[in-house]
Amino acid sequence: MRDRDDDGRSPAPSDAVAGLGAGLGERATLVQFSSAFCAPCRATRRVLGEVAALVPGVTHVEIDAEARLDLVRRLGIVRTPTVLVLDAAGREVRRAAGQPRKADVIAALGEAV
Repeated sequence: MRDRDDDGRSPAPSDAVAGLGAGLGERATLVQFSSAFCAPCRATRRVLGEVAALVPGVTHVEIDAEARLDLVRRLGIVRTPTVLVLDAAGREVRRAAGQPRKADVIAALGEAV
């Protein structure tokens, strides 16, 4: 998973979480952008759900990219699945497109908590 911005800055919390429609995790939040006919999205849902169940205080939120085009455009999401790792304050710490490996998600969470 890579940093959001080349200059190392994360967007303000309001940029990353405004309009998610869900609360943040106590320690971190895994935000998944998916689409209906995306096979890797189903596998990503499973991996992120397992990690969220494994790590206390971590929440997994899935967003239908087609239903939330406003949010997709504002956050610069270009494909599904895309996963954002947010810290407890809602700042984006990492971002990855494509199906993540469980070990990579856990490592990215290490930066957020």
